[in-house]
Amino acid sequence: MAQVLVLGSANADLVVSVPRRPAGGETVLGSDTVVLPGGKGANTAVAAARAGGRVALLGAVGDDGNGALLRRSLEGAGVDAALVAVSRRPTGAAYIAVTPDGENSIVVAPGANADVVAEAPWGRFAVLVCSLEVPVPVVEEAVRAASAAGVRVVLNLSPVVGVAPDVLAALDPLVVNEHEAAELAPSFEGLLELGPRAVVVTLGARGAAVVTRSGVLEVPAPEVDVVDTTGAGDAFAGALAVRLAQGRELVDAAAFAVRVAAFSVTRAGAQPSYPTLAELGER
Repeated sequence: MAQVLVLGSANADLVVSVPRRPAGGETVLGSDTVVLPGGKGANTAVAAARAGGRVALLGAVGDDGNGALLRRSLEGAGVDAALVAVSRRPTGAAYIAVTPDGENSIVVAPGANADVVAEAPWGRFAVLVCSLEVPVPVVEEAVRAASAAGVRVVLNLSPVVGVAPDVLAALDPLVVNEHEAAELAPSFEGLLELGPRAVVVTLGARGAAVVTRSGVLEVPAPEVDVVDTTGAGDAFAGALAVRLAQGRELVDAAAFAVRVAAFSVTRAGAQPSYPTLAELGER
């Protein structure tokens, strides 16, 4: 039985390395295109499985080569893909430009992700972790259904969109990066006024901040050589969900998630970069 259910997108990542981001109307020559499995939902699920969780993905792909690529990656990582539907639309795609400092710019074509539905045996899971790139009403429906079934709900609100107050109130925690946090509230503590029971703010190379009614506690990240930051936030969300499903306290779960995310940026790509427990030196 899976511990963690991930609701979110599954995309083919079309990655090009570029010397710099082009300005408006400008053409910049890049490397050959590399096609890799990605999407916030699929990334989170693979990261969670490699971090030791029993994981299922609720999503959708097209009946095409990119859909087959994603299924192979999910199943290769041990993710249960039984809840991944096949859509008449093409598999979603993300067009990613990576600069020499490892930073990226991304354009997403949702495709089949628009057909994801909020139907799952909610009571089978300890934690539901949701990400966007799928329709917001579907996410809201899933949060309500899972919460009613006693499932702990984590939402990675990226990109920032409006969600219903009762949905925010069900989150434990809300996960955002520091730029998204600044869009939502003037301070980390102010994020709690939106309604979630707790908040985790990812801080890039600085680690993460855990925000509760008791205050803000920063969890530092190890220093690493950055190769590619693509999918690091998804790695964090997946690892966090696994440790919460295993009964760990939020600060401990965040500390583990920081380690997983830091490891992921030392290798190229999203899903191919995610570490196993053995690579992290854990059993």
